Formats: sequence, structure tokens, C-alpha cells
Amino acid sequence: MAFFRPEIRQAVERFRDAIIGVGISLLGIYWALAASGFMAIVGTSLAVAGALLVFAGIQRGRFRSGSEGPGVVRVDEGQVTYYGPFEGGSLIIDELEKVRFDATTRPRGEWILKNRQGIELRIPVDAEGAETLFDVFTSLEGLQTEKMLSAINDRQARQVVIWQAERAVLH
Repeated sequence: MAFFRPEIRQAVERFRDAIIGVGISLLGIYWALAASGFMAIVGTSLAVAGALLVFAGIQRGRFRSGSEGPGVVRVDEGQVTYYGPFEGGSLIIDELEKVRFDATTRPRGEWILKNRQGIELRIPVDAEGAETLFDVFTSLEGLQTEKMLSAINDRQARQVVIWQAERAVLH
């Protein structure tokens, strides 16, 4: 027996980090205001940590698209692996050259990761474990997180370059 509608459960699951952050912040604010001395300092620290978790949780929530899509994504030992029903593969994160978001394919779009050798790995946004790509993408130097999140949530049928490695200029 379900007490909540599926849409509400999905929203809570999607933004769970932000919800936990709100709880931590509220506890921290309570301790900061109700206690004195050391507990007030701990409360203030908790409130700040909770606020940071809310910010990060909102970003992660905007990135998550569910896990009912085809295939499974694993990130391990500096490598992204996608096991799909018809295709798949692995790419080393340090060898990535370009990351694109393609909203013209699949119901929710897909990530296209390309390495220096020109090999592309296509990963559905809603594949199981695809939310782990958030950490991979945010670790890429020069990536604009807001551009990435806007592309996912924009829903215009187009392909957007999210990140591209800077090429060394040879003299």
C-alpha cells in the first residue's frame, strides 16, 4: 500500500540530498540558537554544512533523471563503463576529449563521451547508475555545471557540447 503518489516519491528520491541538507541545517540552527558554548559552535557548523548539502543536493537532483532507462553505468578506478542491452563500452576519464548531451535521441536524451582516439560512448541519461556521471563531469577542468544542468532540463531537441578539453598549442 503506497501512501504517496509516484510523482512525489520520485521527487523526494531525486532531491534526497537536498532534503537531508535541510534537516541537518534545521538541527544546526536549533543547536546554534538553543545551546551555548561548544554546542552553539557545533550547531553553527552543522547549519553551514547543511546549507552546502542543500546547494549540492539541488544540483544533483537537477542532474538525476531516474533509472528506468536501458543499461547500467559504473564508474570505477578512473574509468566509465556502460553496459547496455545492445551496445556498451568503457572510457578512461583522463582521456576524455569531449562531453555532449544529445536530446534528439531516446526519450530523455543521452550523454556522448568521446576520448582522444575518437571512440564515442553513448549513455542514456536515465540508465541505472547514470547519476554517478555527475561527479565525473564536475571533476573535468573548465566544465560549467549550470550549462550542463540547463541542457538536461531544457528539453529542446538538440545536441549541446557540455565540455571540451583544451588542446595544447605546439610552437
